[in-house]
Amino acid sequence: MLELIKRITHVDASEIHDNLVLPYELRIRGRLRATTETNLDVGLFLDRGPVLRDGDLLEAKSGEIIRIRAADEPVVTARIEAGLPLARLCYHLGNRHVSLAIGEGEQGAFVRFPPDHVLEELAERLGANVVHHTATFDPEPGAYNQAGQSHSHGHSHDHSHNHDHGHRHGHSHKHAH
Repeated sequence: MLELIKRITHVDASEIHDNLVLPYELRIRGRLRATTETNLDVGLFLDRGPVLRDGDLLEAKSGEIIRIRAADEPVVTARIEAGLPLARLCYHLGNRHVSLAIGEGEQGAFVRFPPDHVLEELAERLGANVVHHTATFDPEPGAYNQAGQSHSHGHSHDHSHNHDHGHRHGHSHKHAH
């Protein structure tokens, strides 16, 4: 088994040993056993967090380079007019915390997501034309993980602040019903 241990960038195409085709649900994992296009057994031993994107390159312990390819899988593509309608659709779908691929093609703007009847109905209510089909799914990486670049950020939820200033603030709330 070839042990894939390192993410790399920019190699000559002649250096690529094989392709590993994976659906999105497997490209989010750092540990995985799989088979390449030429039936080579590989194991992923990668840092957790960054999603493997279509075209990413992995190096094996023994030096071989394997290219990641996004597999065709069942998806829903919602097509809608670019501009405000697309922004509104992205906002409402994204508000459901679902991974989205956003793009534009010959047929116009689209949002792609895994099949989900609730999301499909929402997209249709917002004016999108919804189509079930098979295609690659490579969703937006998010603001903290742009295009394969991992950014670590930490913050504390400790909010023990003392705001006693030695004076009172009076507040009156009257509501007419």
